[in-house]
Amino acid sequence: MGETGRTAAQESAERAAPKRRGAVVAALMLAMALAALDSTIVATAVPQIVGDLGGFSVFSWLFSGYLLAVTVTLPVYGKLSDTFGRKPVLVAGAAVFLLGSLLCALAWNMAALIAFRIVQGLGGGALQGTVQTLAADLYPLEQRPRIQARLSTVWAVSAVAGPGLGGVLAAYADWRWIFLINLPVGAVALWLIVRHLHEPRRRLAERARVDWAGALTVFACGGALLTALVQGGVAWDWLSAPSLALLGTGFALLVVFFAVERRAEQPIIPGWVWRRRTIAAVNLALGALGVLMVAPTVFLPTYAQSVLGLAPVAAGFVLSVWTLTWPVSAALSQHVYRRIGFRNTAMLGIGAAALILSAFPLLPYPGQAWQPTLLMMLLGAALGLFQLPLIVGVQSTVRWEERGTATASVLFCRQTGQTAGAALFGAVANGVLAGRLGDASDLDTVTRALDTGTAAEATRRAIADAVHAVYLGAAAAAALAFVVLLVLAPRKFPVLRD
Repeated sequence: MGETGRTAAQESAERAAPKRRGAVVAALMLAMALAALDSTIVATAVPQIVGDLGGFSVFSWLFSGYLLAVTVTLPVYGKLSDTFGRKPVLVAGAAVFLLGSLLCALAWNMAALIAFRIVQGLGGGALQGTVQTLAADLYPLEQRPRIQARLSTVWAVSAVAGPGLGGVLAAYADWRWIFLINLPVGAVALWLIVRHLHEPRRRLAERARVDWAGALTVFACGGALLTALVQGGVAWDWLSAPSLALLGTGFALLVVFFAVERRAEQPIIPGWVWRRRTIAAVNLALGALGVLMVAPTVFLPTYAQSVLGLAPVAAGFVLSVWTLTWPVSAALSQHVYRRIGFRNTAMLGIGAAALILSAFPLLPYPGQAWQPTLLMMLLGAALGLFQLPLIVGVQSTVRWEERGTATASVLFCRQTGQTAGAALFGAVANGVLAGRLGDASDLDTVTRALDTGTAAEATRRAIADAVHAVYLGAAAAAALAFVVLLVLAPRKFPVLRD
């Protein structure tokens, strides 16, 4: 099997002429743009969507449903790409994503739109995982930072341009165009992939059986547990019947999943993902990254508007600056890890991130906008130095037929960490607000009070304290990632040369 993997990688490299490979890279960037733009472009159109379809009480599922579908399908698509090849999985995933986009544009009420967003997410999982895997297939180790930096740039541009584009389409056209615009972009990406991406054909005997029972239990278990995390403390109390039912169902399905996987010939999440020190350490470290990313992405805009008094556009700029320094730092990280190694480079980045996050509570109250903006620029640079070496490092330690599973595992852990972080930090913020303002206070309530101009100065200080507590929690997550890499990760990653 190992010899087959090396041959596949070599044949892929030989067949990818520079011109053809450039077309494939363009297709990967377009496919990544579809996934990256999705959440940011939809967020700014929520008022128009709710005004047209109603359903204000459940509109958050436009994002939660999509995120859940992406997260639980990542390991499934990773295994499928190792079994059948990257091309069919990417083509099928893009087709499902585009179908979901078309259905979203045709939605007649909020329930239908949420259901179609989940369909989008089922395709989005293939886009995220398979694009990252193909990026490693196309380039040897020395050149992988180049393509990874390009993909990081796509995320950065999408984060900056998405809200503006969504607002323009919602204001001057119709919110349905937010989904329809995916169709021509996706069609071009699909055409480039079908025309220019050529993988070596694998004999049927080389293809292992697909563990469909494992895939189903992953989907069901992940859906139950992640739904409990997303909605707990928001739609219902943590100790309420819905939370307890979902958690109980999720853990029961987890037991079933382990039983199914022990008997599977080729499990969806194979045991070697956690038995190999390098991959296990990176999974845990990127899970911590997902947790800490919640602090700026979820809570900083509220801080900027409520405490600093910035308009929504200016508050968005304070957040978006980290997407400018992140890809630059990621592109330059190769010069660092070639000298000191993948692990030490990542530890340098996450150690700096822990210090930067710890500095946030030291900002003066109410402070000026340039202060958190500067910290966000530094944080983006630190995390670019942290994440890219780990992804490139893990992809370089596995054979071709394991790369999809390994890549999907680290992305799955990051997404799961982000979901868990949202639940954890939401509870932390609401706890601080309740302690400062009374038991009935939570972040949503005080934010609405600020919007209506009825909040007192004590409310603004309470929000500042809540966000400071969240940032300290994010710093603890960064410190945990540092310790995980120090203790579990090998000093030198066992790199395989293609």
